[in-house]
This record gives sequence, structure tokens and C-alpha cells, in this order.
Amino acid sequence: MQQEVSISHSLTSSGYGLLNELLHDAEWGGVALVVLTALLLFLGVAWLISRALTTVAKRALQLLGHTDWAEGLIKRRVFRNIGFALPLLAILSNLPQLAIRPELASLLTRVFTSAGVVFVFLALIGVLRTWEDVYSAGHRAQTRSIKGYVELARILLWVVCTILVVSIMMDRSPLLMLSGLGALSAVLLLVFKDTLLSLVASTQMSNYDMLRLGDWIEMPQAGADGFVIDMALHTVKVQNWDKTVTTIPTYKLFSESFRNWRHMFESGGRRIKRTMRIDAGTVRFLTESEIQELRRYALIRDYLDGKQVELEETNRRLGDLTEVPANRRRLTNIGTFRAYARAYIERHPEVRKDMLMLVRMMEPQSEGIPLEVYCFTNNTAWVEYERIQGDIFDHLLAILPEFWLRLYQAPAGSDLSSLKQMTRTQQ
Repeated sequence: MQQEVSISHSLTSSGYGLLNELLHDAEWGGVALVVLTALLLFLGVAWLISRALTTVAKRALQLLGHTDWAEGLIKRRVFRNIGFALPLLAILSNLPQLAIRPELASLLTRVFTSAGVVFVFLALIGVLRTWEDVYSAGHRAQTRSIKGYVELARILLWVVCTILVVSIMMDRSPLLMLSGLGALSAVLLLVFKDTLLSLVASTQMSNYDMLRLGDWIEMPQAGADGFVIDMALHTVKVQNWDKTVTTIPTYKLFSESFRNWRHMFESGGRRIKRTMRIDAGTVRFLTESEIQELRRYALIRDYLDGKQVELEETNRRLGDLTEVPANRRRLTNIGTFRAYARAYIERHPEVRKDMLMLVRMMEPQSEGIPLEVYCFTNNTAWVEYERIQGDIFDHLLAILPEFWLRLYQAPAGSDLSSLKQMTRTQQ
């Protein structure tokens, strides 16, 4: 038993001796000590700093009335990244005190410095994203979006961070890296072509106020017809009326045409431009009895009185020529209906009186005589607009027969069948 213990003790002693010799030769012991010390310092100090920064900054911002900033900085992990960056300073300051080779110390210094740079830039990007969140929650975001500018700033920060990390790891000046990028300018312009085009387009659209969040736009060539729900650096998202989303490159909105309905909403009036096609066979002159019958409509009573005086004066100047009916000026049913329609929309309580109103007869066509109603409603909401437009044309279509007029309608199969049946009956 004693012999076995002595053998085990000798094997253990020889094993430790071999391990110590291996660690001493390869300096694995120093490396392990450095890694363990760095890990403990990093985790402990990072946790303490992040907790302290979070508590102090949150209370300070709440006292200043910026609770949204406090919540945003915590959400974007700004304090955590700062907490990771600061302990690396302690590690870097203690590296010269460790008994390791200068080459290994230099490598560890570059690695820890690069990690610190990355955490600092992550904190800066977190601040930018917090600013974007706070801005998006305010009223100004409804007119102008800063998402494109924030994305551009993030790209620039990542480029600077990459240059610094590479230069630190290669132990070269960042100016050398920048000179190398200058030689690759043509390639960089090709790679970042869309980014540069989008940046110019975003800037121009913002300066000229061409597009805002919430605008209703139409861009048929891109299949977009709906409200703008997102404006980023490279793309603009439009939610169509069928709830699908169309993504449009930002530079296309600047280089190609699109229709923006925002100014219509801001004006407070939405246009009605709809045509009724009158059957040309029903257009004729009115008789005196028919004119007297139309006087019961209060909307055109003044029109009829004024026209009657005008026509009598004109016909009196014609003298004996008025004995031929074709020489006399007379009222027509379609002209009187136009006057009635104009008077009706002028009296309508939901039609803008300060905007253009007219009822015009357009060029006759094979489908009838187009009679167009042109006016603006005082409500721009889609549902209310359609209701007002429907009410106006419901009334005009219903009263059309009172003027001895009829809408043009292409003959249907039932009309042809009825005509054929009438022909057979007459035979």
C-alpha cells in the first residue's frame, strides 16, 4: 500500500513537473492568467459600470423630462456597450505588468483595443437609433422622416469602425487605409451606387417637400397606389389599398413621376368629375307649356325668368323672321337641365362654394352626349366623398326624365328580344 502511494506521488510530481515545464516553455501559464484575469475584470467591471450608468442616466433624464430618451438608450443597449468598452481600458493598462512576451502582449493589446473600438461605435449607433425612435414618436415625423439620414450615418460609422479595427490589427496608420481606399474609389462608387443615388434623392425630396410619411401616392409603373408607411435610405414602402406593400427604390421616386394626393387633403376639397351620357334622340326644344311646367322647380325658376326675358328681347329684334320656328331662339331641355344641375350643386351643403363648379356639355359621341359635372366636396375622406358624389348623381339621374331626357344605354340582349317579339306581333 505504501509502495502504491509512493508510486502515485512520484507520477503526480513528475506530471506537475512536466506541466510546469510545458507552461514555462510555451508561456501557456501566462496566457491563461491573462485570459482569466481579463475575463473576470471584463465581466465584473462591465456589469458594475452598465448598472451604474443605467441608474444615473435614467434618473437624470427623467428629471429633465426626457423619459423617452432614457427608455430608448436602455432599449438600444447603449449603457451596456459603454460598460463593455470601459473595462478594456483597465485590461490594457495592466497588460505591461504581466510576465508575457512583448509579441504576445502587442497582439493582446491590438485585440482588446479593437474590441473597445467596436463597443464604442456600437454605443454611438445605439444613440443614433434612439434619436430615430424618439423623433418617430413625435409630430415632426409626420412631415419629414430622418430614417434615411440615420441609416447613412450608421453606414459611415461602420466604415470608420472597420478602417480603425483593420489598421489597429495590422498596426498601421488609418491614413494608409484611406489612401488604399482612394485607389479603389471606382470600385467603391460601383458598390455604393444605390446608396449614393438614394442619398441624393432623399435629400432632394426632403428639401422640396415632395414626399412625407402618410402621403397617398400613385405610381402605376411601380404598382403602387396607397399610403407611404416607411421611408428609409434605400427604399420607400407603400401600403396599397388591398393591404399589400410595394417597395420602391428611393432614387426612382426622384427620377420618375408619381402623383401625391397630400395637397388635395390639405386644400380641404376633393374633386368630383363624372359624366352622364345623354341619349341624343331625346334632346329637343321646350314648348311653352313645358316651360311653365318646369317653373315648379324652385332651383331654376330664376333661370327660366331671366332666359324668358332674354329670348323675348332677341326675338323681338329679329322681327318677321321669328315666324319661322327655326329662326327663333328657344330653350332646350338639355340646356335647362344643365342649369338645374349647376343650381343643384351650388345649393348642395357639402360642396365647396369657393372652388370651381361647372356643368358642361362635351363633344357628342356615338355613345351619346357627355354631360360632365365638375365640383369639389368639402370632405376629403374616401367614404364620405363617395357618399356625397353618390347623393348628387342619384338626384340628377332620378330627375333627368322630368326634363324629357334619357340616359344613353347600349341595347342589351333583352332589348333585342323585346324588339324581335314586337316585330313578330305586328306581323
